[in-house]
Amino acid sequence: MAPVISSINPNHGPPTGGTAVTITGSGFIGATSVKFGTVPVSSFTLVSDSQITTIAPAGTGSAAVTVATPLGTSNGVTYTYSTVPVITGLAPTSGTAGTSVVISGSGFTGASSVHFGTASAAFTVLSDGQIQATAPAGSGTVQVTVTTPAGTSNGVPFTYTVLPVITSLTPTSGTAGTSVVISGSGFTGASSVHFGTASAAY
Repeated sequence: MAPVISSINPNHGPPTGGTAVTITGSGFIGATSVKFGTVPVSSFTLVSDSQITTIAPAGTGSAAVTVATPLGTSNGVTYTYSTVPVITGLAPTSGTAGTSVVISGSGFTGASSVHFGTASAAFTVLSDGQIQATAPAGSGTVQVTVTTPAGTSNGVPFTYTVLPVITSLTPTSGTAGTSVVISGSGFTGASSVHFGTASAAY
């Protein structure tokens, strides 16, 4: 009987090839060739009648993996060449830890991790071109990257903003119109000052 392939693991990899692939099935004894589409692999190891290991050659799109023996050629099982993810933008590009960030780009299918600098972020793949991530704890400006089985994307900067902190008021009481000095940190770029719900000139 001709060989039969039941599965390949992994079933995807980068277009450059080089991924170690395990082919599982039956009837592999005497195998003479293994092909990814029309491309024969340079070498393969016959582990047993039910298992072959090999290295995926370079390719694009999808390719049917087949095993040939003197008794015939197996069914084909699809191996997909995945492109390295690319990030084109973030929304927003700044925020604090916990900020929800939409990462736009391509090649996100199968994403295994999202990093803000060296910190791993919780994320959900919305589509091949969009990921929703939650900014982890961090500071300064860091590079956001996405990793898939095909590789790691380019980095796009995300800037952690510092929440303003008030340490004191001088004076701490007065009438309407009193000039008050507010001391603290993180005031750069302040957009408003409120006394209760009332907006103050500053």
